[in-house]
Amino acid sequence: MDYAVLTGIVLVAGVALALVAQWRDWRPPLIVAVLVGIAVRVLIMYTSAISVHQPVDFVESFKPAGEAILRGEDPVLASEGGWHFLPTIPYVYGILLWLGIPWEFAGRLVTVVADIVLIPLVAKLAGGPKASLRALQYALNPLALLVASLHGQVEPVALVFGVAAFVVARGAGPLERPGIATDVVAKVRAGVAAYGVRASIPRMVGRGGMLHRALLPGPDDRADLRRGLLAGVLMGLALCAKSWPIWLVPGMLLLLPNLRSRVVGLFATGFVPLFFLATLPIFAGTRLDQIPAVIHTIQDIRPIIGEYGWTPWFTGGDWALDANLASIGTKAIYLCVLAAILYWRRADPVDMTTAILLAFMVVTPRLGAQYLLWFMPFLVARPTRFAWPAILGASLWSGYGYLFMTQFDANTWWAMHADWSRASIVLLPIFVLAMPWGRRDATAVPGTARITGPAGRARVESSA
Repeated sequence: MDYAVLTGIVLVAGVALALVAQWRDWRPPLIVAVLVGIAVRVLIMYTSAISVHQPVDFVESFKPAGEAILRGEDPVLASEGGWHFLPTIPYVYGILLWLGIPWEFAGRLVTVVADIVLIPLVAKLAGGPKASLRALQYALNPLALLVASLHGQVEPVALVFGVAAFVVARGAGPLERPGIATDVVAKVRAGVAAYGVRASIPRMVGRGGMLHRALLPGPDDRADLRRGLLAGVLMGLALCAKSWPIWLVPGMLLLLPNLRSRVVGLFATGFVPLFFLATLPIFAGTRLDQIPAVIHTIQDIRPIIGEYGWTPWFTGGDWALDANLASIGTKAIYLCVLAAILYWRRADPVDMTTAILLAFMVVTPRLGAQYLLWFMPFLVARPTRFAWPAILGASLWSGYGYLFMTQFDANTWWAMHADWSRASIVLLPIFVLAMPWGRRDATAVPGTARITGPAGRARVESSA
């Protein structure tokens, strides 16, 4: 109990302060929110680092990945499959270990710094007069504190790049666009009008044709292309940290202003992970003949189920390797994500992303408690009616596992795990309710005002 009591007190006090801030509509300066976030994260990081108990994956997976970099070895292969992602974060681990920082601090320092940077990014993501309130509420978010400061899981690193990509893609504000294909449809209509229905395909797609002109940047488009490039690079770095930020890509693309910037953003998003993969022989000591094995390990996802959601009710609350249930859940994820994109295609892309991530949490067959952090910055930035039940429910369930269950021996932990994992099914309807159901059209949200942006383009700002 050397860390659990103090951590629990900090988390409860933080939630109380965040709820009072919501009730009293406090809007502190952003620097206050950042300083509060730094204070609580450093405190929990310190008490967790000096504790006897250390998370298993933190010691047996993350640390060997950093040590492998110090030895000039590929962390995916050297740590016996314990690291299943590109070695972007192990590079940082290796540097911190090389500086002589004890692992218990070095491993958490990466995620704590990332989570601190997320605080002002949440404010930028929220925008409007309540931006600093949203920053304070994320600074005190209990799940963020547990994942970043206690567990040292790398979700905050993926999120800091993913949310930064959203902020860059949006620029001065979310453009008023009904969908990603709007400008394409306009180009097609203009082309048909210019060439006629019987126009030949070469005239439309050849040099000087409609598609050629649509893709070539004009003098006023270079800023948009730079915006798309930077947003894509940031999203690519998020994918280098973990693979799940792929679900953030549709929202980022919708925030970019036109087809050309989206093409650039999508290309940059894919290029960054490929760059890290191609440079493994230089920075990670990977032999060329080992790269296929690295790719196989990164893309290989074992069908472990039974930790959360609906699958523990089929496994008795224990972990299990069940390819059939994992396959059903994976297909459900694809269907629900596609449905969310179609249903919220006219919404603010932040709302659409929140819906995608919450839909994932409802149907996924496999999940660790840290995955519940994925939607937190987006839901905190643009809260829905049931946002706080979702935030508190996810935090309470995760906190029970992080703080209470870890106080017992392995046999007792497994006995408690059966009930804990099955209890998570209560979160699923709450996540459904927390989706932005009333925000299908960004231009129809109450309290929004249309503001003319650069070059005469309209954008929407919300007072939410």
